[in-house]
Amino acid sequence: MEACGLIVEYNPFHNGHLYHVKKARQITKADVIIAIMSGSFLQRGEPAIIDKYYRAQMALQAGVDLVIELPYAFAVQNSELFARGAVQLLHALNGKHLCFGSESGRVAPFEKHYKQMKQNKTQYQHTLKNMLSRGQSFPSASKHAVEMIFPELPLDITKPNNILGFSYIKEILDSNLPIQPHTIKRIKNNYHDVQITNSIASATSIRTKLIKQNEKHDAILSTIPHSSYKQLTYYKEKTGIWHHWENYFPYLHYKVTTMSTNDLAQIEGVDEGLEYRIKKTAPFAVSFDDWMKQLKTKRYTWTRLQRMFVHILTHTTKQEMNPLKELKKMPYIRILGMNAIGQTYLNSQRNACIAPFISRYSGKMHPLLTVEERASRIYYSPLPRKVQKQMIYQEFRGPIIDKN
Repeated sequence: MEACGLIVEYNPFHNGHLYHVKKARQITKADVIIAIMSGSFLQRGEPAIIDKYYRAQMALQAGVDLVIELPYAFAVQNSELFARGAVQLLHALNGKHLCFGSESGRVAPFEKHYKQMKQNKTQYQHTLKNMLSRGQSFPSASKHAVEMIFPELPLDITKPNNILGFSYIKEILDSNLPIQPHTIKRIKNNYHDVQITNSIASATSIRTKLIKQNEKHDAILSTIPHSSYKQLTYYKEKTGIWHHWENYFPYLHYKVTTMSTNDLAQIEGVDEGLEYRIKKTAPFAVSFDDWMKQLKTKRYTWTRLQRMFVHILTHTTKQEMNPLKELKKMPYIRILGMNAIGQTYLNSQRNACIAPFISRYSGKMHPLLTVEERASRIYYSPLPRKVQKQMIYQEFRGPIIDKN
């Protein structure tokens, strides 16, 4: 059996994701579709709108065969670390293909861009460092450094899916992995679109409807599979909320105000004296959005600040994360859900995979899982206590088995 991997968040699973699953299977002729999915918190530094198990169920009901959790230590990171964790997990599962969405729609520009970057690595790093010293954010500095070095760019690296796609290609080629990359062009919407204009809409626009306008009918129903709508409905009925940053603002604010600047400086992502700016603005912040607007500058992007706040919220320190970020091979493969095809594939690979399978928290755990458990408990903290206990209990049970 050959497997194709998709690196995803499914926040929530929508028609664009369904298109991706079907095209990946068609292009690669894979027997198995594996989703490497972020857990409680996501790459842009946000809580997932509903939890990982309901999102895994969405995926399984829409054609994915196996859902594997991308550990928190890689999920809430820049594109390079995010890609490393996800691609190495796919490799650990002996996945032969990786199919990702992009604004480019062709693999060749990614590979050409990689070769150019590798040949001019020293010049790029020198130029990037110079741009950063002038106070530019990393994305802006990287863009300008690339434009200065390469007069004709094979790839637009300002586009969010292209950025991630390039990181996937880089990890595959840097590590010389036996994974064949494929890409499909993003259609009918842009990553950051906030308005729903057709049946394939961005996850951002769907969440905007759900959270800000509390809409859950006509417009949203046209953009997601019915099975996704059912899981969204079940989750809201069970928990009473959609997870978003304002749910966590009181916890975050309390944590910051009771920490010293020295303690804040030990947290992952709190760099370049940001601890002083955080403490200075904390007394005046009346909401998460308000706090972000006070903190954001040309140098500190919204995404970088959100990731930093996730790490503060989960009390994830640099000392804890640094050795985890250096991992080149995944120490375990955590299974969130599977169908019969996924189960058959796992059984066929049990002796061939380079990491053990796990499905639940246990007594003595790898440090990656220790961080994961803490993040999961924080994620459920806005829920009523009785519901919290029920939801956390999922983490100690086996994976979801979809029998449809």
